[in-house]
Amino acid sequence: MPVIPLDDHQWAVITPATTYVLGVETDPRTGEATPRQTYWGPRLTPEAARQVTTVPARHVSSFATPAEIEELLPVDGGTRWGSPSLQVTFGHARSLELRFTGAQVHDEGGAQRLDLALADAHHPFEVVLSVRTHDDTDVIERWTTVRTGSEAAVTRLDSGNWFIPDAAAYRYSGVHGAWSEEMRLQRGPLPVGELTFTSRQGITSHIANPWVMIDAGEATEEHGEVWGVALAWSGSWRLTTTHRSEGGVCVSGGFGHDGLRWTLGPGEELVTPVALGLYSGGGFGAASRSWHDYARAHVLPTPFEERPVLYNSWEATTFAVTEEGQLDLAKIAASIGVELFVIDDGWFGARDDDTTSLGDWFPHRERFPDGLRGMFDGIRDLGLRTGLWVEPEGLSKESELYRAHPEWALHMEHRRRDEKRRQLVLNFARDDVRDWALGLLDRLVTELGLDYLKWDMNRPFTQAGWPERGAAQDRVWIEHTRGVYRVMESLRERHPGLRIESCAGGGGRTDFGIMRHTDEVWPSDNTDARDRQGIHHGFSQLYPAGTMSVWVTDSPNPSTRRAMPLRYRFHVAMAGVLGIGGDLSEWSTAELESAAELVERYKEVRATVQHGRQYRLAGTPGIERSAVQYVLGDEVVVLVYNPIGDGKRGPRRLRLTGLDPDALYELDGTRWHGSVLMATGIRPPAWEPIGADYRSDMVVLRRV
Repeated sequence: MPVIPLDDHQWAVITPATTYVLGVETDPRTGEATPRQTYWGPRLTPEAARQVTTVPARHVSSFATPAEIEELLPVDGGTRWGSPSLQVTFGHARSLELRFTGAQVHDEGGAQRLDLALADAHHPFEVVLSVRTHDDTDVIERWTTVRTGSEAAVTRLDSGNWFIPDAAAYRYSGVHGAWSEEMRLQRGPLPVGELTFTSRQGITSHIANPWVMIDAGEATEEHGEVWGVALAWSGSWRLTTTHRSEGGVCVSGGFGHDGLRWTLGPGEELVTPVALGLYSGGGFGAASRSWHDYARAHVLPTPFEERPVLYNSWEATTFAVTEEGQLDLAKIAASIGVELFVIDDGWFGARDDDTTSLGDWFPHRERFPDGLRGMFDGIRDLGLRTGLWVEPEGLSKESELYRAHPEWALHMEHRRRDEKRRQLVLNFARDDVRDWALGLLDRLVTELGLDYLKWDMNRPFTQAGWPERGAAQDRVWIEHTRGVYRVMESLRERHPGLRIESCAGGGGRTDFGIMRHTDEVWPSDNTDARDRQGIHHGFSQLYPAGTMSVWVTDSPNPSTRRAMPLRYRFHVAMAGVLGIGGDLSEWSTAELESAAELVERYKEVRATVQHGRQYRLAGTPGIERSAVQYVLGDEVVVLVYNPIGDGKRGPRRLRLTGLDPDALYELDGTRWHGSVLMATGIRPPAWEPIGADYRSDMVVLRRV
């Protein structure tokens, strides 16, 4: 869809279902240019888009400029007192006064990009605001580039500010969490003032995720207007919502956090990550499906592959990795239909616990005196693909690497080096560290014939300095993340068949930035099926099921000690990319037989689960009767859950959605009209009012 000029300083960005109108206003008195958004909502004709540019501006008082929330990038300077999206200091002056220098539209093959160029009135400092629209999505991409011809210090540089149209009230949606409690969906009234969601950890974090949705408090799962803003970035970040007393809301987002100072020398530039905006008129469900479609079309490197059923040995063996033990587990895993066997932590250096050896990525000398190749060949002989856990960014003080290169760790002069999980962080902003990491990973993949890496990152930044860079060392907060991206990208170029899973102590690095370089994400170290339902619910707000790695583990669960039937644990794990992580050597013959049947059942429907359009049905997952529905082509898969069995209240029938009302669907030999399935629904056995806790069903329908 095109970028349409409305005149010489206003444009309409058209997507399949929406229109985004923006322009540059120049103050005739001062010459200052203000890029501004004038519309974002349902699609308009060019004539109608031109008319919205004539809507009167907001009032101005002696003490406020309410219209600053409509700016594409409010700068620190002039008559603005809100949260700036761009703060720059020249010497002792922290202020920008921009002039409009031109606009260009670029064709990019299935997309168009609009660049708005501005420059400071005095200092040689340029700002370019970029907006991209694709033909096949309503998601709009925005980012900012700054260039300087003299010394400048940037203390805030957001990707963009997004104005949310006026409403009588506003509600925000987002996720919060902690380690083992990630992605907990929260919704509430948006308070007047500023509300900031952020990570200061150097990674995306467990405590929040870089997106927010805004509605008028009236949207439901399938109805109502929803505006969303997300950031494709895996380092520190912040999203600031401003709800003005005079009315109106904006969301400004970008990388970094308060207190950082990025110095730029003459000729240097800084480019932000991409911020993503989406308007949907079909409620939270339609918004999520649009995000999922965007991820498949424009983010994920292998979006339409069917992910294999994997086994990970961590919970079975922890650090006690031996060839005999792994091969015994692999034999059982192969017998129940597993396709990929992943060896987790404990295979390298002197890694007998978490106090040592991160950085020493050679086989454990006592356990594997002849190396790892024989073990992996044995696994492949069972018909399994092979994978390995690594933590390239981790560094133990008790390691050969640290003794050789203590300067490679993030550190500050004259400050201690705090450990978390008994480890430090390698500085991936350094060329020599990236060269070392790429070399070791390339060697492991080549020598061991690996198909899969689980890339972990088990701690946030502390003492995040880069002393060799002097006053510019705060750039480490940006360049470390980009360094991780570059290593992953180079590794994939060398090994096109390699697949990578992103993990950061669970879901600490889950975002559209890391997903551009990985195939799956590990959402949480919490493998309790009931807890995972809530985590999956939050995850699905933005990210598609085909990226979500989920394991079936032991009962009682190793973390929560909660006992659940194997069937329920499998049905929860089938909602994404199915994996198994329990100690299979302790499973009974009956459990293994049931597991084999359930694995086979999953394989029959996994294309629909991993690639289909997802609908969240009924109550709160993990607490009430709930279901998740997937539709791909003629197949419909519904996973039904009832964690509290003896509940007398609540729905008995499950109304489906997203079907063709005029079509017939076959279920257990009976044909039903799509209109009936959506109007009256099905009656799943798991929802019967009397019965045990943790009942579940998988229902499969086919359009005939």
